[in-house]
Amino acid sequence: MAVFYYLSPGVLRGFGRYKYSAIDTSPVSNYITHPFWNWVVEFVPRWIAPNVLTLMGFLLLLVNFSLTTYYDPHFYAASRDHLESPPIPNWVWLLCAINNFLSHTLDGIDGKQARRTKSSSPLGELFDHGLDSWATLFFPVGMYSVFGRAEGGVGVFRVYSILLGVMLCFSLSHWEKYNTGVLYLPWGYDISQIGMTIVYLITYLGTYKIWKFALPIINLQSAEAFEILCYVGFLGLTIPPTFWNIYVSYRDKTGKMRSFYEAMRPLFSVILLFTLMIVWAFFSKADILENQPRLFYWVTGTVFSNITCHLIVAQMSDTRCELLNVLLVPLLIIVLAVIVLPLQALELQLLWAYAVLTTTLHVHYGVNVVKEMCSHFSINAFTLKKAE
Repeated sequence: MAVFYYLSPGVLRGFGRYKYSAIDTSPVSNYITHPFWNWVVEFVPRWIAPNVLTLMGFLLLLVNFSLTTYYDPHFYAASRDHLESPPIPNWVWLLCAINNFLSHTLDGIDGKQARRTKSSSPLGELFDHGLDSWATLFFPVGMYSVFGRAEGGVGVFRVYSILLGVMLCFSLSHWEKYNTGVLYLPWGYDISQIGMTIVYLITYLGTYKIWKFALPIINLQSAEAFEILCYVGFLGLTIPPTFWNIYVSYRDKTGKMRSFYEAMRPLFSVILLFTLMIVWAFFSKADILENQPRLFYWVTGTVFSNITCHLIVAQMSDTRCELLNVLLVPLLIIVLAVIVLPLQALELQLLWAYAVLTTTLHVHYGVNVVKEMCSHFSINAFTLKKAE
């Protein structure tokens, strides 16, 4: 890839002063996952770099997304009403369960491997959380393939709302650290990952038909019950603790003590992204979200990840976060054109073009940021050998 420098000297100096600070109070993490990961990491050879584990975990989720996209591009496979969309082969659900379990485990042991091999660095944390920001896309989309959009399923916009909720919670965690200096790990992460693996396994054992039931008394479809659980997680486990921790940091003067404008600055691009994509969906003359939900979800997740990576860089280097992400400029132009001009025949091409553009630029950003940090710290990203 062509070299382009994204990190200023000030940002790199900030990374040199960075010290990791995180608090995890989740009972699931402290009593189930961390003891399990402490046991698992002992089987990992000491010559394997932590970033290799992180990347492998992300790629396993990408395999799941690719498989379900191939067999169920429009989320109709989990329905007997759409004979033109055959069910996803059962072996896919077993593979998804295995991949999700392995991905969650690899994501849990990469930091432990870094401490075990004395190779901890700001690059490792940035690499881990940067890929996690992109992986927020996979949780709601994976579950949507299980429940589907017909025969007791839910509509694509309702799932899109859950996707935005997952992304907002992830962004708020790093916005919280931007203002408090401490990353309070959300309780919902481990619960959701364990839940996903179990759902995939149940689907493998009973096929998608096992979810075609309504809860007694309240008469809720299983998909609707799952939807409600997601919102309970957002509103109960993540959002209130985030605002409380920020309030306490200002009350006790333990945080960064930024002004209201400076504290809220990192959220502008996230809110603008969500707003523009929702406006596009509502004003689309080609009904773009209904006809191309996966591509619409992918675009949102990719741009969100780029925005969040910039926020993570700012909070780790203790520098000012950007106000407007550059990837939002073409999106703003596209949305305005969709509203004003008769572009029904071109909307799909515009969505594909924007997807290719944002994916390419985001990968370019990630690769070059990793190169710059490796050069600055004289390390290699995927080996434990010191860089020359």
